[in-house]
Amino acid sequence: MKRANESVEDDEIESEDKPGAIRIILADSQAIYRVGIRKIFALEDDLRVVAQAESVDNLFAAVERFPSDVVLLEGGMLSGTYDVIPKVLQLAPQVKIIVQAAQSEESSTVEMYRRGVRGVISRAISPDLLVKCVRKIAHGETWIDNQSVNMVIEAYRSQAATLVNPRSQPKLSAKEMAIIACITQGKRNKEIAYQLGTSDQVVKNYLRKIYDKLGVGDRLELALYCLHNKVIQSDEAESSQGVSPR
Repeated sequence: MKRANESVEDDEIESEDKPGAIRIILADSQAIYRVGIRKIFALEDDLRVVAQAESVDNLFAAVERFPSDVVLLEGGMLSGTYDVIPKVLQLAPQVKIIVQAAQSEESSTVEMYRRGVRGVISRAISPDLLVKCVRKIAHGETWIDNQSVNMVIEAYRSQAATLVNPRSQPKLSAKEMAIIACITQGKRNKEIAYQLGTSDQVVKNYLRKIYDKLGVGDRLELALYCLHNKVIQSDEAESSQGVSPR
């Protein structure tokens, strides 16, 4: 007998064993979409639906219960708030989130990417493009269409205009400057940690402090701030290799 509060029912789990396949959680309030998308993925040898969820609470439970690579999330389940996205990533940091939106708006699209979504796609996407999107995102890429690209560019142009307004320059330590120099060179946390002889967690801790000091929200905003305010000079960037943030 199934429990009333069970997040994912047994008949909603893909029974076919596909070793090494991309594991997917379908989170959609509409059963017809879940059934249709599951049938699309069932035709692919490298895609496997491990769970389905019809509500946000069920999604959280499914993410905790079933190891997964991708969450395909109905945009309508966000209900005007994007707190669902960081919550899912907190429960499963390795998972990649794709949002299926009925329509794209600049503010919502940009905010979803900022919160950690790897792709925003239309509910009317073709089956072949959906499969291609899932595969690319599962392997670490970001899926962004031309319309979304324009939205993101315009949002960051607006952000850059705000960042160039004159204001007092926060004081940054030599350690923070070293990490900022690495960020402006496009290095990831692991690369920065290796270069500076420290750990990923130390780098993350410093980045949080830097974001707070400069009033930016992510790496791209940090790079824009440094570019427009000339925080990092070329000689400083080169000297960062000899500074340890420990």
